[in-house]
Amino acid sequence: MSRNPARHLDTAAESIRAFNHTSRTVVKDWQYPGHAYSALGNLSYLAGMLEQAIEQTIVPATHAHKEGRLRIDGGGDPNAKIDELITARNDATRAAEQLAAAIQRMHNATSPMGMDTTGMPDDED
Repeated sequence: MSRNPARHLDTAAESIRAFNHTSRTVVKDWQYPGHAYSALGNLSYLAGMLEQAIEQTIVPATHAHKEGRLRIDGGGDPNAKIDELITARNDATRAAEQLAAAIQRMHNATSPMGMDTTGMPDDED
C-alpha cells in the first residue's frame, strides 16, 4: 500500500472513471434497479468520506504555513493564500455534505425498487 496519500486519491479517481465508462449502457450486470441501489450505496459511502478527505488534503500546506516555510510564487502573501485556501475548503466541505445527503436520498429512493421480469428471456449463461 502506498504511503503517499495523494496516490490513493488517484486510485479512487481512476475507479470512478472506470465506473463512468462501464455504466453508460445497460448490460447483463447493469440492468436491474438493484444494481443502481448497490452503486448508489457505494457512491453514498464515498461521498460521505469526502468531507474528511477535503479537510485533510490541505494539511501539508497549512503545516508549511504554521512552520513559517510557505512560499508563494512571485513573492505572494502566504497569509492571503492560506486564507483563500481555508475559505475554499470550507465551501468544499459544505458542498460535500450536501452531495452526500443528496446521494443518500437517491439510495433511499431506489431501495424499494425492483423489476418485473415476467416474460423476459431466461438468462443464457
